[in-house]
Amino acid sequence: MSKMEDCLNSQCPIEFTLDILGGKWSIPILRELFSGTRRTHQLQDALPGISSKTLMVRLRELERHGLVERQIFAEVPLHVEYSLTDKGRQIQPVLTSLYQVGVQWLHQQDCYCPLGEKAG
Repeated sequence: MSKMEDCLNSQCPIEFTLDILGGKWSIPILRELFSGTRRTHQLQDALPGISSKTLMVRLRELERHGLVERQIFAEVPLHVEYSLTDKGRQIQPVLTSLYQVGVQWLHQQDCYCPLGEKAG
């Protein structure tokens, strides 16, 4: 049995993908990078509420899985830019589909959204 067969037999491919993307902030980081290369502070500014430590942890995880690449510029001051790899761009149609379904579901009568309720 090949390594690929071992992998497919031991784990569901959907669960494998969701494990990679399921960490809090992973999808918002990818969403920002779909627009192009970003420096660390640009990602931090675009994602209010994320700590710099969490941002770095998530970027490193996405980089380890081959979805994001980091380029270091040896300038003064030193700066780093992050961008999607070809593998990272493969998830864009999936996220676009999830977005479209989410929009439809949010507009259905039976969809409960606590943000839509008036404070009482």
